[in-house]
This record gives sequence, structure tokens and C-alpha cells, in this order.
Amino acid sequence: MTIEEGKMQNHTIRFSKSIRRHKSKSQRGIALLTTLLLLLLMTGLSLAMVVAARSDMMINGYYRNFRGSFYAADSGLNIARQDMMNQVVAAIPTTFNASAQPIPNGTDATVQTFITNNYGQSYHSITNSGPAASSWPEKYKITSATFTLAQCTVLGGTGTCSAPSGSVTGYQYIYNYALVAQGQSQGNESATLSDRGSVIVNATLVAASTTTSFAGWGMFIDNSPICNGSTLVPGTITGPVFTNGAWNFGTSGSYIFTDSVGSANADAGFQFSGNTCDQLTANSDKQGNTTIAPTFQNGFQKGQSTIPLPQNSFNQERAVLDRMGASNAPVTKQNLNNSVRNLNGTPYPMSGASSGVFLPYSVDSNGNNPTFTGGGIYVEGDAKVVLSPTGANGQIYTITQGGTTTTVTITPGSTPGSGTTVIASGSTSLTISGVPAVQDPATGGLMGDGTMLYVNGNITSLQGPGQGQAAVNDGTGLTITAANNITITGDILYKSTPVTLTQTTQNGQNVPADTLIPANNHQQALGIFTASGDIQLNNGQSNNNLEVDASIATISQGGSGGLTNIGNQINTLTIVGGRIQNNIKNINTTTRNVFFDRRFGGNFSPPFFPSTTVHNGSIDSATSTVSLQRTQWLNQSSYF
Repeated sequence: MTIEEGKMQNHTIRFSKSIRRHKSKSQRGIALLTTLLLLLLMTGLSLAMVVAARSDMMINGYYRNFRGSFYAADSGLNIARQDMMNQVVAAIPTTFNASAQPIPNGTDATVQTFITNNYGQSYHSITNSGPAASSWPEKYKITSATFTLAQCTVLGGTGTCSAPSGSVTGYQYIYNYALVAQGQSQGNESATLSDRGSVIVNATLVAASTTTSFAGWGMFIDNSPICNGSTLVPGTITGPVFTNGAWNFGTSGSYIFTDSVGSANADAGFQFSGNTCDQLTANSDKQGNTTIAPTFQNGFQKGQSTIPLPQNSFNQERAVLDRMGASNAPVTKQNLNNSVRNLNGTPYPMSGASSGVFLPYSVDSNGNNPTFTGGGIYVEGDAKVVLSPTGANGQIYTITQGGTTTTVTITPGSTPGSGTTVIASGSTSLTISGVPAVQDPATGGLMGDGTMLYVNGNITSLQGPGQGQAAVNDGTGLTITAANNITITGDILYKSTPVTLTQTTQNGQNVPADTLIPANNHQQALGIFTASGDIQLNNGQSNNNLEVDASIATISQGGSGGLTNIGNQINTLTIVGGRIQNNIKNINTTTRNVFFDRRFGGNFSPPFFPSTTVHNGSIDSATSTVSLQRTQWLNQSSYF
């Protein structure tokens, strides 16, 4: 290296160091600036976090308060609604009966006023005592409350709740309510909720075990197997309905049941086309586009206890002899010989008879002064019977056996058992003092007039004088019984129809089709009964319609009888009374209507009609239940 090169190198080194010293001095301010910028950034982030956290806390606070207001309003609805129910139940007395409704008129207005005064004047805290006294600061107020009686129904009887009648088993009240509640939290936030629905109160009379007539059912079937291929004929059936089996419904028409329906079977059968039959606990069924939905206006109770059946008809036969029919022992020829005589005064032969009309009457030692001693008319052998009224309250029985026609005319007097009975055949007649009556087995006293017409054979034809004509007079209490079949060939009508047969409207209110007509209640009552045969329909009327005003029964222990049609198809079969059968049989009828005679079922029925022991009669106790049906719940606030 030369001297010049060395100098140049030293100069270069000194220049490089000078540059580095200069750069070091110029970078001393950047670090401070960077630190300040970072500090500013951190401060901004902290402020942003504080603002965000505070906003979140405020939002959550508002949300919490709004939710608290919501729950306070909802709690207020629940509290007020439960108090409404409690107030209704409190209005029901501990005991009540069939003749006076348990909840007084105007109770709905009283309950509404109570809710308004107690919950609508100021805000109420959800709780203000105990360990949770300060854990729930929200409160509520009922801003609007309505409570009105929408419907009151007499169960098992007739009339209104204010004026019940018949065999009342209870009362059902339906109250419609509407509530609006406002909830408020610890701030100014509030929520408004509304609730609508119905409060349903069932006040039930629990009856003691008692003996009751089978006339107390609009329809009773003992043996009705589920899904056995047969179904009920469509139509309207009023009065209590029960089967010791199951009810089977079909698709050929609609069913309307106005009173309680019960069955021993826990299921019902719904028969569709073909062999399809569903067994369901439900009250309706649907397959494809076909629906079977009977109308049960007073409920369908399944799985009930069976109803005991009467043992036999011996007591009906014996009632002709002794007016009581209290014994179930078979009637012997000796019993008949001791008690009944024919038109000529000849006692029933000890050797028996193949035909004849016999009456229970006594004569003096000279064979004179015939006096009626029994409860009806005894007919030996098959017979045709025509019923017709005479005078104000007289009843004529025209009995034909072969070529012999016998008439029995019963004209009651002013007291039970008084009056006259005239038996005639051809040109011969006999007037007997007294008429058939019913005697109390316990006291021996006469309870009233009542006739048992017992045919020891078949009634081959039973009818009135003609279609649409009266057959049973006012005041006539009558039961017709045959040892075998009874064939109805034409209309059998009351002179005064005791119940309405069509639904009407009066004063804007619907009047059901079986409403009792008080002006037509003359204690007329007809029962048609066989323990060992069928009640057959062989309608000979030109328009193919048939009406029978009677409680019809084919019922006994181990019996197989039923109502059946052995003639042409009937267009409309109308029964005013009831239909009681061992078995359902083919009635070959397009429409069948049963209008229950509302007078039956308590202490009134056809005389000597078959009876049973059930929980129906005197009141043993009274109970009440209340249930709720909510139809609308609405949040009227819009803060979510």
C-alpha cells in the first residue's frame, strides 16, 4: 500500500464514524414519540373498553328489568286467575241438592269486583315476607278484569239452573274471563300481558245406592260387544244412555246424545266400510276422508261399573194378583185360582187354561158385589191388544183371541183404587167396583192407580186405534208385559204428549227436543216389557213411519231379547220414553229418534216396571271440581 492509499483509507474511516455519530443523534426523538403514541393508543383502547362494558351493562340492565317486568306481569295473571277460581269455589256451599243450584246468580259480578278491587288499585309485590322478602323487587297490577257466566247446565235433569227439575245429578258452570296485567321492575320498564279463557265448575250430587226403574234411561243395552259388526242407527237420543258393553258407531249418519253417555267397556268401536273397526278411548275417529264424530253434549264416560239386571218377570205377573209384585216366586195355578176370575165369575181353572181374560176381583157369598182386588188384567194365551182412551181419564183395552174379543174399560175415581172396571164380551158384561192400583209393600197403603196387563203368551199385535190417534189417556199408568214376544203393529200415542219432539226457540233461547211440557203432565205413563222375548216391530201404517210413546224394555238376567223389526223398513221410528234391551238387534229403520220422557227416572215410572239398584236417587253427598281452559295468552309489549 502506498502512502497516498493509506491516507485515503484513514480518511474514509474517519468519515464513516462521523456519519454514525450523526445518525445516533437524529434517532433520539423517535423513541419518545413512539412511546407517546403507544400510550395514547392504550388510553383509547381503555376508554373504548370502558364504554363498551358500560353499554353492555346498561343493555343487560334494561333487558333484565324488562324480563323482570314480563315475569311480574305473568305472575300477576296467574295469581289473579287462581284467585278467581278460588272465589267461585268458595261460593259453593258445603252441601247442596237437586232442587237449588249451588252457585247463586250474580256470583260472576261479585268475583269480577273482587279481582278489580284487590288487584287493580295499585301495584303488588310478588313477595314481601320471609327469606325472599327482597329478592324479587318487581311488582304487578291487574289493569283490566272481566268474569262472566257464559253457560249453566243442569245435568241429568231439565229446566234452568235457577229452576231445575227432573232427576238432577249436578250442575256445570262455564265462566269466561279476560285479564290484563302490567308488570313493573325496579326502574320504569313495564310489560303488559293479557290472558283469556274459561273457568269450568262441575258441582256433582253423589247419590246413595237406591232402587230405580229402568225407565230412568233413554237407552240401555246390556250386551253390546265392541266391534261386532253392528252399529247404532243414527239419530238423536235424549236421556241418560248406558251399556254394560261398548257403544259402536258407524258412518251412515250423525249421532246426537243430549245427556250423559256411559259404558262398562273402556273403549268405543268406530266401524268404517268393510271390516275396519277401531277400538279407541277417544270420542271420535277418522280414516281417510271419513270421520265418525258423535255429538256428546254431556260427556261420554267409559269404564264404568255395570248395572245389575232384573232377575225375572215373576213380580210383574204377581202384581196383577196382589197390586205389589214384591215377590219373585213363580206364580202358580193355585195362586191364579185364588185371585182371578173371568167375565162369568169363574176362577182360573186349577187344570190351567189355553186362553181367556181374567181379572182379580172378589164376590160375596152369593156371588154378587164384585170388587176389584188386584193390580191389573191377566190374559192367558196369545192375544191382540188395542189401546184407546175414553172420556176424560178412562182407558179401554180391546183384547182379541181367535174369534173372541173382550173389552176391559177402566174408569178411575177420585181416590186411588176407586172407580169402576167393566169387562165385556159379546152381549155379556160385568161391572166391578174399583180399579187396578199400586200398593206399597211396606205399609200396605194404596199409592195410586196403575194397571199391569200381563199376557201369558205372545202379544201378536199391539197398537192404538189408528195412526196419529191417541191410545193412552191422561192419568193412565200402564205397563204391558208378555211372557214371550210383543209385536207392535201401529202407533201407540199418549193423548197428551209430555215432552217436545222438536227443538224450538223461545225468547231467543234454544228449547231442546225433549223439554217437559208441564201442561201435558197428567201422570200418564206407558211401559212395554218382556223378560223372555223380543219387542218386534211390524209396522202396518202406509207412510212407513212409527211412533211409540213408552219406555220399552226387553231386559232380564241371562235374557237375549231386543227391539227388532220383522216387517217392512221403517222410515222414521220415534220413541217417546226410552229403549232398554239385553241385545242390540236389527230394527231396519232409516232414522231412529229416542226422546226421553223427562218425568221418568226419579220416583215416577210406569207401574211395576223392571228396576235395579244403582247410585241414582237420594243425595248422599255433594262435591265440586273446578278446571281451567285457557284460549289466549298475548304479550302486548314490544321490547324484545
